[in-house]
Amino acid sequence: MSPSALQLVLGEEELLVERAVEAIVAEARANDPATELRRLRAAETTPADLVESLSPSLFAEGRVVVLLGAHEAGKDLTAAVLAADDLADGMVLVLQHPGGARNKTLVDELRKADAALTTCDRITRYDERAEFVRGEARRAGGRIAQAAVGVLLEAVGSDLRELAAATSQLVADTGGNVDEPAVRRYYRGRAESSGFAVADRAVAGDRGGALEALRWAQQLGVPSVLIADALADAVRTLARVGAAGRGDPNRLAGTLGMPPWKIRKAQQQVRHWSPETLSAAFAVAAEVNADVKGAAADVDYALERAVLQICAARARG
Repeated sequence: MSPSALQLVLGEEELLVERAVEAIVAEARANDPATELRRLRAAETTPADLVESLSPSLFAEGRVVVLLGAHEAGKDLTAAVLAADDLADGMVLVLQHPGGARNKTLVDELRKADAALTTCDRITRYDERAEFVRGEARRAGGRIAQAAVGVLLEAVGSDLRELAAATSQLVADTGGNVDEPAVRRYYRGRAESSGFAVADRAVAGDRGGALEALRWAQQLGVPSVLIADALADAVRTLARVGAAGRGDPNRLAGTLGMPPWKIRKAQQQVRHWSPETLSAAFAVAAEVNADVKGAAADVDYALERAVLQICAARARG
């Protein structure tokens, strides 16, 4: 079955956009293996270029024409796109638009023209990234345990390309079943030296462990801003979970916008904190965030002092 002749790939998540285009091309080549792929950039394409690219070849091979950055199309090119509503057999026009207000008229008109729509919205929430990792494991022919997802996100970060590569590699190396020990084994250095590792030990009052994790993070080049942000996030999480009470983490997840495992861990930790000590930790987190953004002469010392102060607040809790 051939893909729809007019396609709109809408969104700015680059990996998803690339995969959407690849899927359209694969569908076209399944119908005609000789299908050609042409990529044009809207800012550099004239209406004549578009018309020529969409014209059938002498031997009538199929062609997928991808117009990148359609939001940059000028008035004349936009008109040419909208006029291309009766494409020859085997011709497919794919418009890639990041969304937003710029040249939104083109998007609206393409919707009215019943263009096949693929959305590639940027993934920003934790639960969306977690679902992406689970999907990548399935895509690679395996599965990943829930606890392993959280560890992988902390170790690798939020970049989808890195997450996709890491998940695929883990599935391949573990025989298809990725558990938490496997992630920690493969990403030990990164998992144990992240800002989250520092913050987790600090709010737990593990003075020695927090300082060790901090020094590892500094030696491996974890940005100071990320460590300070992790400290602030850890304290903020304790405060939000503490205010929510001892409810079921699975029920609280939607309200608090956190994964259940993170709520469960915070519920255990917050028992050792009082409103007064949490307030003190908040002040420390705010100060160190200012320090790492230019207020302190020695950023490493400022981070070490913040870790020690948070540990001391926990001890008073």
